Amino acid sequence: MTAEPLRTTSWPVPPQDGYTVDDLLTLPGLPPHTELIDGSLVFVSPQRDFHSIVIDMLMAGLRRTAPPEVRVRREMTVQLDERNAPEPDISVVRAEALGSRQQTRFQAADVSLAVEVVSPDSESRDRDTKPHKYARAGIKNFWLVEMAGADEHPVVQVYELAEVTQSYALVGIFHERLKLSVPFDIDIDLADVDHL
Repeated sequence: MTAEPLRTTSWPVPPQDGYTVDDLLTLPGLPPHTELIDGSLVFVSPQRDFHSIVIDMLMAGLRRTAPPEVRVRREMTVQLDERNAPEPDISVVRAEALGSRQQTRFQAADVSLAVEVVSPDSESRDRDTKPHKYARAGIKNFWLVEMAGADEHPVVQVYELAEVTQSYALVGIFHERLKLSVPFDIDIDLADVDHL
Protein backbone atom coordinates (compact mmCIF):
# COMPACT_ATOMS: atom_id res chain seq x y z
CA MET A 1 0.00 0.00 0.00
CA THR A 2 1.36 3.39 -0.92
CA ALA A 3 0.65 6.52 1.01
CA GLU A 4 -1.01 9.38 -0.76
CA PRO A 5 0.99 12.59 -0.83
CA LEU A 6 -0.09 15.21 1.67
CA ARG A 7 -2.18 17.97 0.18
CA THR A 8 -0.62 21.32 0.71
CA THR A 9 -2.09 24.73 0.32
CA SER A 10 0.01 27.64 -0.78
CA TRP A 11 -1.26 30.57 1.27
CA PRO A 12 0.01 33.99 0.33
CA VAL A 13 2.49 35.36 2.86
CA PRO A 14 1.51 38.92 3.82
CA PRO A 15 4.02 41.74 3.57
CA GLN A 16 5.32 43.09 6.87
CA ASP A 17 2.99 46.13 6.78
CA GLY A 18 0.02 44.14 5.45
CA TYR A 19 -1.59 44.06 2.05
CA THR A 20 -2.70 47.09 0.05
CA VAL A 21 -5.61 47.52 -2.35
CA ASP A 22 -3.20 47.06 -5.26
CA ASP A 23 -2.20 43.68 -3.79
CA LEU A 24 -5.86 42.68 -3.41
CA LEU A 25 -6.53 43.44 -7.05
CA THR A 26 -3.42 41.73 -8.44
CA LEU A 27 -2.71 38.68 -6.26
CA PRO A 28 -3.39 35.57 -8.36
CA GLY A 29 -5.73 32.84 -7.19
CA LEU A 30 -7.67 34.67 -4.48
CA PRO A 31 -11.16 33.27 -3.88
CA PRO A 32 -14.09 35.35 -5.14
CA HIS A 33 -15.32 38.10 -2.82
CA THR A 34 -12.04 38.40 -0.90
CA GLU A 35 -12.00 41.63 1.12
CA LEU A 36 -9.19 43.75 2.53
CA ILE A 37 -9.66 44.90 6.13
CA ASP A 38 -6.81 46.69 7.90
CA GLY A 39 -4.29 45.22 5.48
CA SER A 40 -5.49 41.64 6.02
CA LEU A 41 -7.21 39.44 3.45
CA VAL A 42 -10.66 38.24 4.55
CA PHE A 43 -12.16 35.23 2.79
CA VAL A 44 -15.93 34.82 2.60
CA SER A 45 -17.69 31.59 3.52
CA PRO A 46 -20.57 30.17 1.46
CA GLN A 47 -23.72 32.22 2.00
CA ARG A 48 -27.17 31.22 3.25
CA ASP A 49 -30.21 31.35 0.99
CA PHE A 50 -31.50 34.26 3.10
CA HIS A 51 -28.44 36.31 2.14
CA SER A 52 -28.96 35.74 -1.56
CA ILE A 53 -32.71 36.38 -1.74
CA VAL A 54 -32.56 39.50 0.43
CA ILE A 55 -29.83 40.97 -1.77
CA ASP A 56 -31.93 40.18 -4.87
CA MET A 57 -35.04 41.79 -3.31
CA LEU A 58 -33.21 44.95 -2.23
CA MET A 59 -31.38 45.22 -5.57
CA ALA A 60 -34.69 45.04 -7.48
CA GLY A 61 -36.32 47.64 -5.21
CA LEU A 62 -33.38 50.02 -5.37
CA ARG A 63 -33.03 49.71 -9.14
CA ARG A 64 -36.77 50.30 -9.58
CA THR A 65 -36.64 53.59 -7.67
CA ALA A 66 -33.10 54.87 -8.36
CA PRO A 67 -32.81 58.21 -10.16
CA PRO A 68 -30.74 58.33 -13.38
CA GLU A 69 -27.68 59.83 -11.67
CA VAL A 70 -26.99 56.69 -9.59
CA ARG A 71 -26.43 53.01 -10.22
CA VAL A 72 -26.96 50.02 -7.94
CA ARG A 73 -24.27 47.33 -7.80
CA ARG A 74 -23.87 44.12 -5.83
CA GLU A 75 -20.67 42.70 -4.34
CA MET A 76 -18.19 45.21 -5.77
CA THR A 77 -15.03 46.28 -3.95
CA VAL A 78 -15.12 49.77 -2.45
CA GLN A 79 -11.74 51.32 -1.77
CA LEU A 80 -11.91 53.20 1.53
CA ASP A 81 -8.19 53.82 1.78
CA GLU A 82 -4.95 52.06 0.85
CA ARG A 83 -5.43 49.23 3.40
CA ASN A 84 -9.23 48.82 3.41
CA ALA A 85 -11.31 47.58 0.51
CA PRO A 86 -14.44 45.78 1.72
CA GLU A 87 -17.11 44.45 -0.58
CA PRO A 88 -20.56 45.66 0.49
CA ASP A 89 -23.39 43.35 -0.47
CA ILE A 90 -24.98 46.32 -2.26
CA SER A 91 -23.62 49.75 -3.17
CA VAL A 92 -25.38 52.75 -4.66
CA VAL A 93 -22.81 54.73 -6.64
CA ARG A 94 -22.73 57.87 -8.76
CA ALA A 95 -23.33 56.97 -12.42
CA GLU A 96 -20.18 58.93 -13.34
CA ALA A 97 -18.14 56.48 -11.26
CA LEU A 98 -18.77 53.73 -13.78
CA GLY A 99 -15.83 53.23 -16.11
CA SER A 100 -15.81 50.12 -18.22
CA ARG A 101 -17.32 46.67 -17.78
CA GLN A 102 -13.81 45.64 -16.67
CA GLN A 103 -14.01 47.87 -13.58
CA THR A 104 -13.28 46.06 -10.30
CA ARG A 105 -13.73 48.76 -7.63
CA PHE A 106 -15.31 52.04 -6.68
CA GLN A 107 -13.89 54.83 -4.55
CA ALA A 108 -15.68 55.58 -1.25
CA ALA A 109 -16.40 59.13 -2.45
CA ASP A 110 -18.57 57.68 -5.23
CA VAL A 111 -20.75 55.58 -2.88
CA SER A 112 -23.91 57.10 -1.34
CA LEU A 113 -25.23 53.87 0.26
CA ALA A 114 -23.53 50.69 1.47
CA VAL A 115 -25.66 47.69 2.48
CA GLU A 116 -24.53 44.68 4.49
CA VAL A 117 -26.70 41.58 4.92
CA VAL A 118 -25.43 39.88 8.08
CA SER A 119 -24.06 36.35 7.72
CA PRO A 120 -23.01 34.02 10.55
CA ASP A 121 -19.34 34.18 9.57
CA SER A 122 -19.26 37.97 9.26
CA GLU A 123 -21.46 39.23 12.11
CA SER A 124 -18.74 41.26 13.81
CA ARG A 125 -17.43 42.73 10.56
CA ASP A 126 -20.95 43.60 9.31
CA ARG A 127 -22.18 45.08 12.59
CA ASP A 128 -19.05 46.80 13.86
CA THR A 129 -15.95 46.92 11.68
CA LYS A 130 -17.44 47.82 8.31
CA PRO A 131 -19.92 50.49 9.52
CA HIS A 132 -17.14 52.32 11.36
CA LYS A 133 -14.91 52.20 8.31
CA TYR A 134 -17.71 53.24 5.92
CA ALA A 135 -18.53 56.21 8.18
CA ARG A 136 -14.88 57.28 8.47
CA ALA A 137 -14.63 57.13 4.67
CA GLY A 138 -17.64 59.47 4.36
CA ILE A 139 -20.27 57.09 2.95
CA LYS A 140 -23.45 58.96 3.87
CA ASN A 141 -25.90 56.06 4.22
CA PHE A 142 -25.58 52.54 5.59
CA TRP A 143 -28.12 49.74 5.95
CA LEU A 144 -27.63 46.66 8.13
CA VAL A 145 -29.99 43.80 7.26
CA GLU A 146 -30.58 40.88 9.60
CA MET A 147 -32.84 37.83 9.69
CA ALA A 148 -35.33 38.06 12.56
CA GLY A 149 -38.24 36.23 14.11
CA ALA A 150 -39.70 32.80 13.58
CA ASP A 151 -40.65 33.72 10.02
CA GLU A 152 -37.00 34.61 9.25
CA HIS A 153 -37.91 37.90 7.57
CA PRO A 154 -35.42 40.68 6.92
CA VAL A 155 -35.19 43.62 9.29
CA VAL A 156 -33.42 46.68 7.90
CA GLN A 157 -31.65 49.11 10.23
CA VAL A 158 -31.11 52.42 8.42
CA TYR A 159 -28.26 54.75 9.38
CA GLU A 160 -27.21 58.21 8.22
CA LEU A 161 -23.78 59.76 8.64
CA ALA A 162 -23.36 62.40 11.34
CA GLU A 163 -20.54 64.28 9.64
CA VAL A 164 -19.30 66.08 12.76
CA THR A 165 -18.55 62.79 14.54
CA GLN A 166 -17.96 60.71 11.39
CA SER A 167 -20.23 58.02 12.80
CA TYR A 168 -23.65 56.65 11.88
CA ALA A 169 -26.88 57.59 13.63
CA LEU A 170 -29.79 55.14 13.53
CA VAL A 171 -32.77 56.76 11.78
CA GLY A 172 -35.13 53.79 11.64
CA ILE A 173 -35.72 50.06 11.87
CA PHE A 174 -37.97 48.60 9.18
CA HIS A 175 -39.76 45.25 9.42
CA GLU A 176 -42.50 45.12 6.80
CA ARG A 177 -41.92 48.00 4.40
CA LEU A 178 -38.80 50.05 3.72
CA LYS A 179 -40.03 53.53 2.80
CA LEU A 180 -37.42 56.30 2.74
CA SER A 181 -36.60 59.59 1.04
CA VAL A 182 -32.81 59.33 1.53
CA PRO A 183 -30.60 58.81 -0.44
CA PHE A 184 -33.59 58.94 -2.86
CA ASP A 185 -37.26 57.93 -2.73
CA ILE A 186 -37.34 54.21 -1.88
CA ASP A 187 -40.32 51.93 -1.28
CA ILE A 188 -39.59 48.20 -0.86
CA ASP A 189 -42.02 45.60 0.48
CA LEU A 190 -39.82 43.52 2.81
CA ALA A 191 -42.52 40.86 3.14
CA ASP A 192 -42.01 40.18 -0.57
CA VAL A 193 -39.06 37.99 0.43
CA ASP A 194 -41.57 35.11 0.76
CA HIS A 195 -42.16 35.19 -3.00
CA LEU A 196 -38.50 34.91 -4.03
